[in-house]
Amino acid sequence: MITVLLVDDHPVVRAGVAGMLAGADDITIVGEAGDAAEAVTHVRHRRPDVVLMDLRLPGGDGVDATTRILTESPQTRVVVLTTYETDADILRAVEAGAAGYLLKDVARADLITAIRTAARGGTVLAPSVATRLLHQVRRPTRGTLSAREVEVLRLVGRGLSNAEIGRELHISEATVKTHLLRTFNKLDVSDRTAAVTTAMAAGLL
Repeated sequence: MITVLLVDDHPVVRAGVAGMLAGADDITIVGEAGDAAEAVTHVRHRRPDVVLMDLRLPGGDGVDATTRILTESPQTRVVVLTTYETDADILRAVEAGAAGYLLKDVARADLITAIRTAARGGTVLAPSVATRLLHQVRRPTRGTLSAREVEVLRLVGRGLSNAEIGRELHISEATVKTHLLRTFNKLDVSDRTAAVTTAMAAGLL
């Protein structure tokens, strides 16, 4: 028997999902949670095989809850079930260790199959989500920085300060800092020198 925990802040959604799973004789729902903290508590006490996790939750989002759940119960498989399919949401969920990412318009048969697959250790992705992930993987390195971020980094390489860059590009110093922080994150570096060096090595400058 596959034990499942439903996590969604809308009771009507949880009821709908429970209804979809009611006909599967090898799946049983062992609990429901309406927020991130409650989800973690349920997992701690019930150790479900699979958690169906919404992304938008009170008290912390579904990605944070996934991270906490897998820290406490590594054998539990978390499958995101949401209406959101932005690249950022998908990547954060996958990086947090989610075993799957499904959309709430999933057909009943596909949802049941996904739960069984996840419980066996497999990965389940909605077709549109799989396509987005492939695009992310195939995206060339040069595309990781926007044109403005490249402009800012090029001026950093010339030795200009944030204030000077702002005047040069006719943007505020705060905006320059924002572009740099995003650039640091994309290049996985922590300072200006490393950003310029890494970007030059990657052929971005």
